[in-house]
Amino acid sequence: MSSLDTRARAVFSAAVEAVQPDTVVRRSLERHGDKLLVGGQSFTLTNNLYLVGFGKAVLGMAAEAERIVGDHLIKGVVSVPHGIQNTLRNHGKAKMLLESHSRITVMEGAKHNLPDRDALKSAECIRELASGLTEKDVLLVLISGGGSALLPAPAPPMSLQEKQDVTRKLAAAGATIQDLNTVRRALSLLKGGGLAQCANTAKVVALILSDVIGDPLDLIASGPTVRSDSRPEEVWAILDRYKLSDSLPSSVKEVLSKAGPCELQVQEQPHEVKDHVSNVVIGSNTIALECASRKAIELGLRPVILAPGVCGDVRSVARLYGLLSSFACSPGKEPPPELAAEILQLGPDVGIESWDLCRTMNVLVEERKEGWGATCLLAGGEPTVQLTGKGRGGRNQELALRVGLELSGGEVKSGAVFLSGGTDGQDGPTEAAGAVTDGELMEEAMSQGLDIDGFLTNNDSFTFFSQLSEGRRLLMPGLTGTNVMDVHVMLLPPSPQTLPVI
Repeated sequence: MSSLDTRARAVFSAAVEAVQPDTVVRRSLERHGDKLLVGGQSFTLTNNLYLVGFGKAVLGMAAEAERIVGDHLIKGVVSVPHGIQNTLRNHGKAKMLLESHSRITVMEGAKHNLPDRDALKSAECIRELASGLTEKDVLLVLISGGGSALLPAPAPPMSLQEKQDVTRKLAAAGATIQDLNTVRRALSLLKGGGLAQCANTAKVVALILSDVIGDPLDLIASGPTVRSDSRPEEVWAILDRYKLSDSLPSSVKEVLSKAGPCELQVQEQPHEVKDHVSNVVIGSNTIALECASRKAIELGLRPVILAPGVCGDVRSVARLYGLLSSFACSPGKEPPPELAAEILQLGPDVGIESWDLCRTMNVLVEERKEGWGATCLLAGGEPTVQLTGKGRGGRNQELALRVGLELSGGEVKSGAVFLSGGTDGQDGPTEAAGAVTDGELMEEAMSQGLDIDGFLTNNDSFTFFSQLSEGRRLLMPGLTGTNVMDVHVMLLPPSPQTLPVI
């Protein structure tokens, strides 16, 4: 492995380490005797603390929270994915498990990430706990990705099946994630601020590990501690738009006829508090990139963070990284202006503002002029893959493969190294988190008789990287216990202009 390959992997590891469940909780909960400081607020602990949680990463969050404030904890309930305790144990992640004498009850459910009877039971236990609290109590709410499926609470008289049927039909009709969440919140007792409302006058502190671009509090786990501003007419308008209003079960119509905007005053931004509810984002892609940036400096690289919200088709994202590599590494004093124009043109397709692209290109130009050495370009987000085949792969491995083609295809090989990895350690239905690639990829594949285009057509990137050079390019950190979407690392060697003359 090249020196840049090794450094790219170290930068990715630092990003994942920064958003480990115990790390983010420890960073956000400050304890001074019977005073708990969180999100700029101070709470007095007098054996008045309760805890609930839901999501794929909350077990590790709960374990650390109990280590910090367990002596004042009366009771807790966390809803976590089916089989996660055994999975963590088998992956050597025992520190993410609760102690045997814990006051927190662990309830597993949502097999295959879908709401089910077990998750419904967990949600009911969480609702019961919250409903019994008074103004003297503090409710610590732990939220991470996957929380929505683990907190199903259909508003009566609707059944879970009826609620799922409505959201499934919406998804099949092409509804946006925003429209899906608006309807989902309107049909739930706990989403859209419902959980905070159940807690009556208790002080509610939500610690959120975000897996959504932009960290919108109302979308993460469908916002159980965030007031929903959706009005019934908006929900009906969405159902009309997708021609579902007439086919709704009578129970769903009854729920929507009673629904009104939740009057609970809940803050909309991290660290701002209205009344008794405080929402604090304690882990996110932005935080992961900031820590990755610090690691890059330690490794002698010059970091520049492009954006934490890269999205859109992987082909467009791969093209962008190919262009940025050409821009940074093209010979001569200045990069060709047509490269900058094409980069800016791609911005809207991949969710990156022109300002961020201009700022990044300016830094790359400065580095060429001043000879700063290798640059570490960092980004994050969640691109999408159009499925055309039935192979094994994931968006990170496919992106790495496509970027490898971009880096191999130019007239001059840039020497850049690109890594794309999922922070949860699992990219699609594979054992890998992603892959590392460079401008040698095409030649390497051809020499081993591997047809890159065939693998891409079949969405078979995992098989490709497994067969290529005995799988050495795969990124295999194992289960990480966290998730803040994906991290992209592109290491750019100095341009020919900045190399010293010998």
